[in-house]
Amino acid sequence: MNMKNIIYSSAVKRRTYWIDEIRKLSGNFADDFDRLEKELEQEIKGDGITALIDHLRLCGNIPESYGHDTSEEKLYSKYTDALLSLSYKALGIKSLVLKERADAADVEAFAKNYSFVADAKSFRLSRTAKNQKDFKVQAMDGWKRGKPYAMVVCPIHQLPNTSSQIYQQATDRNVCLFTYSHLALLLTYSVVESKTKAQQLLLKVFQTINTIQSSKKDAVGYWLAVNRTILEFSKKIENLWYEEKIASSESINIAKEEALTFLAQEREKIMRMSHQDAIKELIKVHKIESKIKTINAISDNGLFTIK
Repeated sequence: MNMKNIIYSSAVKRRTYWIDEIRKLSGNFADDFDRLEKELEQEIKGDGITALIDHLRLCGNIPESYGHDTSEEKLYSKYTDALLSLSYKALGIKSLVLKERADAADVEAFAKNYSFVADAKSFRLSRTAKNQKDFKVQAMDGWKRGKPYAMVVCPIHQLPNTSSQIYQQATDRNVCLFTYSHLALLLTYSVVESKTKAQQLLLKVFQTINTIQSSKKDAVGYWLAVNRTILEFSKKIENLWYEEKIASSESINIAKEEALTFLAQEREKIMRMSHQDAIKELIKVHKIESKIKTINAISDNGLFTIK
């Protein structure tokens, strides 16, 4: 029996459009972000919450075609922050992206009876070691500035699925580690049930982090608590959960295809160069091969099956 695709080709086209759009926009950071945020808002106004869910499912990977520390990479980071803010707004929560970069969270959110700060994380698929500082859990605790809660949203397949310091930091400091997949699920739930219910569920997730045994660095214990809180909140969630689990697997394959296609094109470009130019680029080829190896090794880490 063929399973239906959850992520349609229209979502992949949307992603391709935005990768190009961010490349075109990047140059003057402050102006670029304002334009990007307005355009995103317009798109979601026109295409609805489905467009936002498309973005969330595919945004966790920085495009391999962006150079390191370039203006497009920096703008991409702001694009993921804008998506977080728009997602909270779609849940009926007031939210804004903060422009200043240093010593502050990137997103603030204000629900009816609680508030929180948030940060979006994205990584290249070819990135090998990610250390705990990449997730900024400790920093987020310091950036609450009087708010009770903080959230770091990450691509699901880039999170450790065994033992990691980040889980102990999250529970010690009451910072919620969340994924774009879980956030997409919340948005779908808000449509099926109501925005109010989705806000209540989000608060429950925040409150759950406090109850997890903080002496552990255990991924299973952490995700068991978060996933169960979500699944036990409403009977309507089980089917949505199953769909998002398939979508999270599909998103990995889409991301790998995007990255590997770009690297294959890069390798071909180098192979077609003159002898002298090719020698200069030889070091790049070695990096391409190791990147391909890293990308091919990425697979579903099973965080959605912990329940």
